[in-house]
Amino acid sequence: MRFNQRIGRAFHRPASAEFAQQAAHQRGLARTQIAFEVNDGGRRQDLSQQRTQIQRCRFVRQSVVQLIGAAGIIGGMHDWISLKARIRDWGRELGFAAVGFAGTDLGPAENGLMDWLAAGCHGEMDYMASHGTKRTRPAELLPGTRAVINCRMDYCPASPENGIPCGHAEFPAPSAHAAISRYAQGRDYHKLMRHRLQKLAERIGEETGTFGYRVFTDSAPVMEVELAQNAGLGWRGKHTLLLSRAAGSWFFLGEIYVDLPLPPDAPVSAHCGDCTACLDACPTGAFLGPYRLDARRCISYLTIELKGSIPVELRPLLGNRIYGCDDCQLACPWNRFAPTTQEADFLPRNGLDRATLIELFAWSDEEFNTRLAGSPLRRIGHERWLRNIAVALGNAAPATAARVALSSRQDHPSALVREHVAWALSRYPG
Repeated sequence: MRFNQRIGRAFHRPASAEFAQQAAHQRGLARTQIAFEVNDGGRRQDLSQQRTQIQRCRFVRQSVVQLIGAAGIIGGMHDWISLKARIRDWGRELGFAAVGFAGTDLGPAENGLMDWLAAGCHGEMDYMASHGTKRTRPAELLPGTRAVINCRMDYCPASPENGIPCGHAEFPAPSAHAAISRYAQGRDYHKLMRHRLQKLAERIGEETGTFGYRVFTDSAPVMEVELAQNAGLGWRGKHTLLLSRAAGSWFFLGEIYVDLPLPPDAPVSAHCGDCTACLDACPTGAFLGPYRLDARRCISYLTIELKGSIPVELRPLLGNRIYGCDDCQLACPWNRFAPTTQEADFLPRNGLDRATLIELFAWSDEEFNTRLAGSPLRRIGHERWLRNIAVALGNAAPATAARVALSSRQDHPSALVREHVAWALSRYPG
């Protein structure tokens, strides 16, 4: 219930006497001090009676205002605002770059999601549709949810050459180097984010006592961009990602659903203007228009979510991208202002920011699992890892070493790998 609704009900005539009596009891007032009568207008009164009733009404009107504060309604609102400020401080201490608060009303976004699903734009991501309205109605996912705490953590590492965010460096195409999405080059963010969110929730509990909550990091049906936008952490860019004037889009989002009545923050205005750089930069033309992505053509979907064969007509467009794609973020002017990460866990591991396609293609299944322990890259498994690299080698400039590497996998046990290796070799002359 909103604060103004609560105040309105406090002054609703049939309930005001009962409320005033309860509040008076808390202050130790006598019943006769707050008792009053309602004039039904059905009988005539003399002047003395009218004056008495006017005085009583004035007393009650003043007392109710005072008693509302005594009962904690107005004071409680100030307490929640104060708690929000402390939560932001605790969040910064835990490494979150920003913390915002949102309500649970995602009604406008629900229709858009249903239209997107109906159009089949989610491809094979059946989990996007399998939870019904839990994704757009937080209280259905976690009953009792009254507010959502949204947290942002920056992940872009600095380039070792010049200290600027590495998201602004790009290998020229065709390239013998592997292009791996920046978020996946370090340790799996899920564990780190969940741990920090849990710590924040526990700290809140130390202040408020036991309360209902659940933490999320891209791990449940949660509309994180919509919630973060409602919490004032940024606005939805035309590439569908959250954008911030201070941080661009190189960050992770996490949420804590809570049953505390934390007042929501105000959303910020959008600042994309007429810019379409992100849409124009997409290698596969996955954007149907501003704010609308067809995942079936998105390289992140093709290299991570898709379990089968990559459509032949899209393979040449993947270039050297073997896990995810950052092109729409690389093109965004706001990412010029993106801060670099302060988390060592998000820095590139195993030389993934400079690795060549041939060296990664040579990894055995055991090496893949050992080297990528704790990495989000393990999600796709060794089979799809080889599938993706085979396509990238097929897109690279013809080289003897690349042909030899591909030929070594021609008899791989996986039909999926063999198919993509054969396609790549067919792109080599002779």
